[in-house]
Amino acid sequence: MTRIEVLEEASKCVCGRREQDYGSPESNFKRIADLWSVYTGITILPVDVAMMMALLKVARVKGGGGTGDNYVDLAGYAACAGEIAAATPQDELIVG
Repeated sequence: MTRIEVLEEASKCVCGRREQDYGSPESNFKRIADLWSVYTGITILPVDVAMMMALLKVARVKGGGGTGDNYVDLAGYAACAGEIAAATPQDELIVG
């Protein structure tokens, strides 16, 4: 799979059916962040969810599960994180 194919496939995922199925990444990651925050007892932000999901994909690749889907998903999570971070005031991205 070429770079452009990975990016095009990621674009289809994050801008297509998944958004219809799960809602916008911002609202879906906010829901996840709220649940993870309660579960862990620490504040987790939507951008953190995107980055931690990206790390999940990195771990899968590192563990030998380097299928094309992992790279596509990794690119998609990075794109979502970038968009969420750009739309969030800088002082709201830093917790602590």
